Amino acid sequence: MSGALEGITVLDLSQGAAGPTCAMYLGDMDANILKVEPPGGEWGRRLGPPFVEGVAAAFLGMNRNKRSIVIDLKERGGAEVVLRLAERSDVALESFRPGVADRLGIGYKAMSARNPRLIYAAISAFGQTGPWRDRPGVDGVAQAMGGIMSVTGTADGPPVKVGVPAADMAGGVYASQAILAALFARERTGRGQRVDVSLLDALLAFQVVPLSMFLASGVSPQRLGSAAPYAAPNEAFATRDGHVMVAAYTAKRWPALCAALERPELAIDPRFDTNDKRVRGRSELRDVLEPLFRTRTTAAWISRLDDVDVLCGPILSYPELVAEEHVAMGDSLVTVQHPGFGEIRGPVLPGRLSDTAGDFTGPPPPVPGEHSGAILAENGFDEDEIERLILDGVVATAAVRRQ
Repeated sequence: MSGALEGITVLDLSQGAAGPTCAMYLGDMDANILKVEPPGGEWGRRLGPPFVEGVAAAFLGMNRNKRSIVIDLKERGGAEVVLRLAERSDVALESFRPGVADRLGIGYKAMSARNPRLIYAAISAFGQTGPWRDRPGVDGVAQAMGGIMSVTGTADGPPVKVGVPAADMAGGVYASQAILAALFARERTGRGQRVDVSLLDALLAFQVVPLSMFLASGVSPQRLGSAAPYAAPNEAFATRDGHVMVAAYTAKRWPALCAALERPELAIDPRFDTNDKRVRGRSELRDVLEPLFRTRTTAAWISRLDDVDVLCGPILSYPELVAEEHVAMGDSLVTVQHPGFGEIRGPVLPGRLSDTAGDFTGPPPPVPGEHSGAILAENGFDEDEIERLILDGVVATAAVRRQ
């Protein structure tokens, strides 16, 4: 069965991570993604190491289900090609710094004048307005200025980035959500609109729990390593051979943990008999629990805690994670066959729809300009126009290298 976005065309001018991730998710839902790249391909193709046949592995992971057209926006006529593509598109997506798209002649006003039904989504570091509007920024800068580095790490260590590009990934997810909402609104109004997503706003939303706690109390959250600021015990403990993550802070599971630790008296210890007391006395509680967890292996603790319904799990490395049967056999990872790169594996779109599941193994990540001619032909350009655009250097084409 076709995906939920069959018939929707997305003109994707974004580069890097946030925009391409957003477009990939829309493509996974069967939207037709037209990836517009500059000559030589977008800069995300060089975002490495590691590389697969000279292309960044990260790029390959964020660009399935797309077709590529190379348009040189610095050449006369490049903007007009984009505007003509926008006339037949439902969504335009870009990640230029604020004002750049307008200067290139392909901003919201220019596109919406050609197509009033168009959803125009712009992803930027800090948004289209405000004092930080013109500041350049990437994921690391957004993490630093967005507060999340101040709460990541251990109390006695420096602030650190989240181990994944959290700002980019959150920005891509929230952008796809906003685009879907705008498409739904268009069904009622018949009109498109502008969608503005910043990495900063995405990170603020991503931090709704600690940020809400700060806004209510005025107390800045502290770096707690693996622990949660609102519950205890809810953190990782060292075992005889590794670590185990334990969440046993409810009125039911705290006594169960104490029994499993063979220290049932801790459940009614006046220092620890409520979650609030355990949070306030986290350091003292940890001093009591750590030696107990070191007496058994991780596997032994998981078996023991599972038996009494205490939430827990091992801390898995990537090799361990992808080898787990639940992940390997549970459709969490998808394999895309690429004629030039072989097998490309990556995570699927998390939302699993029962009736309109979409296609996670559709077109593999394209080479720059792989579909230039076909995309132009589909959008009303005749053969003479296409040939002239190629000869003038406005559009470039490329062939796929077959393995």
